[in-house]
Amino acid sequence: MAQENYLPPFLVPFDQSTKSPREAVFKHPTFGPAHSLWWNSCDDSPEAVFLFIPGNPGLVQFYTEFLGLLHIEHPHLAIFAHAHLGHTPNMPTSEYGLSVQVESAIEAVDAIRAAYGNAKIILSGHSVGAWIAMQVLKARSSDISQLFLLCPTLTHIEDTPNGRRLSWLFRSPLPSVISWLSYLTRPLPLSLLFRNWPITQITVLRSLLNSRATIFACLSMAHEEMGTIHELDVGLLDEHRHRIYLYYAAKDDWVSTHKAKITRLYLPGEAVRVVDNANVPHAFCITHSAEVASQCSRWLNALGL
Repeated sequence: MAQENYLPPFLVPFDQSTKSPREAVFKHPTFGPAHSLWWNSCDDSPEAVFLFIPGNPGLVQFYTEFLGLLHIEHPHLAIFAHAHLGHTPNMPTSEYGLSVQVESAIEAVDAIRAAYGNAKIILSGHSVGAWIAMQVLKARSSDISQLFLLCPTLTHIEDTPNGRRLSWLFRSPLPSVISWLSYLTRPLPLSLLFRNWPITQITVLRSLLNSRATIFACLSMAHEEMGTIHELDVGLLDEHRHRIYLYYAAKDDWVSTHKAKITRLYLPGEAVRVVDNANVPHAFCITHSAEVASQCSRWLNALGL
C-alpha cells in the first residue's frame, strides 16, 4: 500500500499540505517550474499513470474535480496534471511559446517512464492540450498507451466560430493592454457574475484575474495557437487511431465542423472511441466534470484499468 502523501521523484511539494491531490512542482531540467497536481495510486507500483494536459488557460486547478472523480473510480491509477509553463499565478513566468509547452509535456512523459518503468501512460489533453498531446505522441509514440482527447482543437482553430470572433484579441498589443486592464476586475463580485460556477472554480478564476503576468501568458499563447494549429496531421491520427479516444461537445465553437475531418477516419466498429455529448460545453471543467469523468472511466474500464 503506497503512502498517502507520497510524491514521485520528479515532483517536489508546492506547499506543506499533504492532502490529496498533492500540489507539487515539476522542476524542468530545460525550462522553468511547472505547477502540478498528483493523485497517488493505492499501489506501490501503479500499473498506469494518467498524465493530463490542460487547455488554455493552463491552470490545473480548474480540473481538480474532474480528475478527482476519475481517481475515485480508479484508485489504482496515479494521476499527474501538468500545468502550462507560465500559466500559474505566483510562479515564475516567461514568454513560453507553444513549442516549449510541447517540450515540457515530453519531459513529463520521460520523467514518468524513468520513475515507473513499464507502467502504461494514458495521455489526456483538453482543447489545445489535446493538440499538445498529439505532438507528444509523435515524439514518444512507444511510451504512450492511449490518448484521451477532450474537446480537442486539432485543426484550423482560427477558422472556427470562436477563432474568427476572438483572434484579434490575441494580437499585439492587446494581450499587454488586457493584462493591465485586469486590475479593474479585482472589485467585481465574480460569484454574482458567474452564478452557476462552483466557488472552487470562482477562486481559480480570481487567482487568474489577479495575475497580470498569467493573463499575458495565456493570451500570447492563444495568439500562437491561431497561427500554428492549421492542417490536421491525418497520417498521425490515422496511424494511431486504434489508441486515440475522442470526446466532443456536440456544439463547440472552438471545434465546429472541423471535427468531421477527424471522425470520418474512424470505422463504424470503432465508434466506441468517439463520443458526442450535447449537454457538455467546451469548458467542461467548470460545471460538467462528472459527465466527462464518467466517459473517461468507461474507456479505462474497457482497457482493464
